[in-house]
Amino acid sequence: MKNAYSNVVIRHLAVVVLGIALAVPMFGPTVAHAKAAPSSFADLAARLLPAVVNISTTQLIESKATLPNMPQFPPGSPFEGFFKDFLDKNGHGKGGKTQKHKATSLGSGFIIDYRTNGDAYVVTNNHVVQNADEVFVLLHDNTRIRASIVGRDVKTDLAVLKVHTDQKLPSVSFGNSKKTRVGDWVLAIGNPFGLGGTVTAGIVSARGRDINAGPYDDFIQTDASINRGNSGGPMFNMDGDVIGINTAIYSPSGGSVGIGFAIPSSTADPVIRQLRAMAALSLCDFIRMVDGNMVFTAHVDIKQRA
Repeated sequence: MKNAYSNVVIRHLAVVVLGIALAVPMFGPTVAHAKAAPSSFADLAARLLPAVVNISTTQLIESKATLPNMPQFPPGSPFEGFFKDFLDKNGHGKGGKTQKHKATSLGSGFIIDYRTNGDAYVVTNNHVVQNADEVFVLLHDNTRIRASIVGRDVKTDLAVLKVHTDQKLPSVSFGNSKKTRVGDWVLAIGNPFGLGGTVTAGIVSARGRDINAGPYDDFIQTDASINRGNSGGPMFNMDGDVIGINTAIYSPSGGSVGIGFAIPSSTADPVIRQLRAMAALSLCDFIRMVDGNMVFTAHVDIKQRA
């Protein structure tokens, strides 16, 4: 009888101990489990690449032709008058002729909308197309199309272009950058140094960066490689949504050092919509519309545009 009673007590104690053991994790420290890194970005890149474009611009620049200073001759030397007449005749003297030459620049962009009438809209940075006389968009299949500027916003450094083609073009959509967290994986696609279709990957290094580029600074910082020519290209999350527009880098050398900045989609999306809406206004509607947001100024000092 005594042994039976002891066995019952032992069984009860075992249940109590087991219950305590199971309850301990509920009150212990919370363990953060990191998501595994993607095994490959290949499928995502293949889906997104056709919607990313290269942008080239040309600008006609006038400059006065100059030559080295005229040699110094002794007063009254016949060579002095000879050289002066020669330089004036060839436009190198005072009030000389001006020379015109074309300057080209490269950037990136992405297609956000394709209409059944053949019109397609492309997003890029304002500094990529600012002051350009001609703008061309190079598609993923190397088709080159002349583009027109729909609208530009200097303060946020955004621009919308329009191209027309009978070829149906793929497009991408803006995602919600406010849901993006520091440490999330991102994909950047662009045209660095003219190498179109370049894909790089990294993480969100920080959010809400102010780099003194304008009054609306709220940049996403990333360590994904961004270089000159990436400007205007998209930053994608792992769902394939555009959460940023690659805009600037911080670099003492001019190349990527793992500090790049992108305009968040929460800033870009409403500005892009407004630029497209204003382009659709008639002149009378525009005159009646008073909108101070369309008067733009901005500058960057120590930062470099990508």
